Amino acid sequence: MEVSEKVELNRLVSYARRLPRSGALLDRAWTDLHANPNLVVRRAVETGERAAESALRQVPRWAPPSPESMVEREVEVDRIPVFYRASAQPAEGPPMVHVHGFGISGTYLLPTAGRLADEFPTYVPDLPGYGRSGSPPHVLGIPALADALARFMDAVGLERASLVGNSLGTAVSMEFAGRYPDRTDRLVLVSPAGGPHNRPLLRGLAQMIRDVPREPLRLVSVAVPDYLRFGLLDSLRLFVAMTRYPVLERMLTLDAPAMAVLGGRDPLLPRVGRVREVVSSMAEHVTVIRLPDVAHAANFSHPEVIAHAIRTFMRGGPITPLPGHPGAIQVANAALYRRPAGVAG
Repeated sequence: MEVSEKVELNRLVSYARRLPRSGALLDRAWTDLHANPNLVVRRAVETGERAAESALRQVPRWAPPSPESMVEREVEVDRIPVFYRASAQPAEGPPMVHVHGFGISGTYLLPTAGRLADEFPTYVPDLPGYGRSGSPPHVLGIPALADALARFMDAVGLERASLVGNSLGTAVSMEFAGRYPDRTDRLVLVSPAGGPHNRPLLRGLAQMIRDVPREPLRLVSVAVPDYLRFGLLDSLRLFVAMTRYPVLERMLTLDAPAMAVLGGRDPLLPRVGRVREVVSSMAEHVTVIRLPDVAHAANFSHPEVIAHAIRTFMRGGPITPLPGHPGAIQVANAALYRRPAGVAG
């Protein structure tokens, strides 16, 4: 990155850190605008939003090719074409479905999924409204996305699967597990996002901005076209829904075996004190691991580490270190998150 670009990025990050102060006011203004008693105003707002989203969805998108271990296919879900990638060859392990985050397609999950596709029957869909899939009449919330995921599994002939979610995909995966427990094998929750620590809206957006310089630069070429196609306004609506989903609290109620993967450099996670509380309250069938040098899009930035952790978790044994990379994976417990003496949590 050029020095001038780094300076501008640092300015943007510095500005983003000040945004939460006005976030509550903007959230209220956004709500008031859409609840305006004047029908003409409401219709004008909705017409403007639809026009903007339609224009953005016409932006040509580029996507890198799928790994050699995967093939590209399409299936129909609720009369909507759904694009997905699947293992190119038969695999003997239990099937798994990778669930992407908000506003972005499953493309950024391929570095990890491709490493697992030879061992596990692997599926990476673009859920309805995302990426190369068709769009439903309106943006789907978290419960509707969980239902769409179930119908996608019906369409590809999966009765039961393990889910590997990232970001919003962790909330969708947990919602699926709650609605369809008999169809849920295991859960892998990478970079869980959602809850009061991501509110108000601009606070969460500021956290995302802080994450940008921590991710590989090549992620931009994948993410930006996806976000443009999904639509800025729909992204904001779904982001608000994500911030209202108590993802860490839901982790405490999971019945299925689960592994949560927390990045040590992920700005969307809550403060260390809250993480420590949750980790110390986890049931025995929920494993928490910490990746010290990893930010939010771990499935893209550190596929070797994530794939190794998933393999060991799927085998049902303890999480083992990544060969040649001591300390890359830390099995979390209350002691790991204990704050040093004299430091506030």
